[in-house]
Amino acid sequence: MISMWDVAMFILALVVVRISHWLYRWSNPKCNGKLPPGSMGFPIIGETVDFFRPSAFNEISPFIKKRMIRYGPLFRTSIFGSKTVVSTDPDVNFNIFREESTSFEAGYPDIFVKVFGKDNLFLQGVNVHKYLKKLTMQLIGPETLKQTMIGYIDKAIHDHFRLKASQGSFDVRKGVEDLVVAYMTPKLISDLKPETQSKLIDNLHGFTFDWFQSFFSLSTRKALVKVLKSRGEVIKLMKDALRKRKESREKPGDFLNTMLEEMEKEGSIFDQGSAVNLIFILSVATREGISIFTALTVKFISKNPKVLAELKREHKAILENRKDKEAGLSWEEYRHNMTFTNMVINESLRMLNSTPFLFRKAVHDIEIKGKIYNSGGLDCGGCTFSGSL
Repeated sequence: MISMWDVAMFILALVVVRISHWLYRWSNPKCNGKLPPGSMGFPIIGETVDFFRPSAFNEISPFIKKRMIRYGPLFRTSIFGSKTVVSTDPDVNFNIFREESTSFEAGYPDIFVKVFGKDNLFLQGVNVHKYLKKLTMQLIGPETLKQTMIGYIDKAIHDHFRLKASQGSFDVRKGVEDLVVAYMTPKLISDLKPETQSKLIDNLHGFTFDWFQSFFSLSTRKALVKVLKSRGEVIKLMKDALRKRKESREKPGDFLNTMLEEMEKEGSIFDQGSAVNLIFILSVATREGISIFTALTVKFISKNPKVLAELKREHKAILENRKDKEAGLSWEEYRHNMTFTNMVINESLRMLNSTPFLFRKAVHDIEIKGKIYNSGGLDCGGCTFSGSL
């Protein structure tokens, strides 16, 4: 006769076997080819906690460095709820970029889509990126730099940082963020009322990357809620501005007008949502990219007195050769008389890992260096994150 105890033990054994099987399958995902070495971490959360360990912008992430030493340049893991292959192998990354639009496409974790919006074309197929780059160059490209940006930024930096310097020490990154947002906002949408523009700028400042830290901490969740709220307010303000501009048919020559013209073209990839989201992304990307780069460049220069001395010498020579001593920096001076300054800029760009992670997904089976990437298993990414196993 079978007792209740026997039944209970049998059920418990089945549960243990089932859980053990699930844990095994989690740690050893199915793959048509050979999986790279690595660990999938804990079920569900994977190695996301370890991924968020802080590091400087000019350093390799401790998460990446530790696993490169242990597993080599290609390893598997799980972050953001996605089974992922990380590639720091130049040959693998080259092949992924070479196969863009044919074998690989953009594929970002859900958290990025939630934060940046489902209408964000930058998170979609890589085949639209060249088109978006060409479009955005009208706003921040070389011609704009030559005609208006360089003079405005030179004067703004001179006035802003002279005031800051008189107050003692200050946060370079925050100061540059303020300058970029103040400059970019009217270039994106030029006819806002002062109170509307002020509200827009405040919410743009509220969209930070504080959530991209310890993903499971209470402070991070609070930061994520704040970011989503700020983004919602920004999108609402921009949609309202787009609607009013469409009704008025005015053409003040800002980027909002460019987007309206693109939306009206036959076969346009833009609708209201994606057009507004592009304007939003540009405002965030320029603010974050320029402020981080400037702050790190200042840090690099502060640790190299000889570089600082040569920069001062070069800039002093430019001032001495000017006929109009009160004139601001010109395009000709920047291009022809700032040889060493350009070297410093280029070296700082080389040392700054401004885009540490690029996500890609395989759209069909493809073999690279003995590993099979396919569309049904592990997520991957380009540059540091590559394809789908």
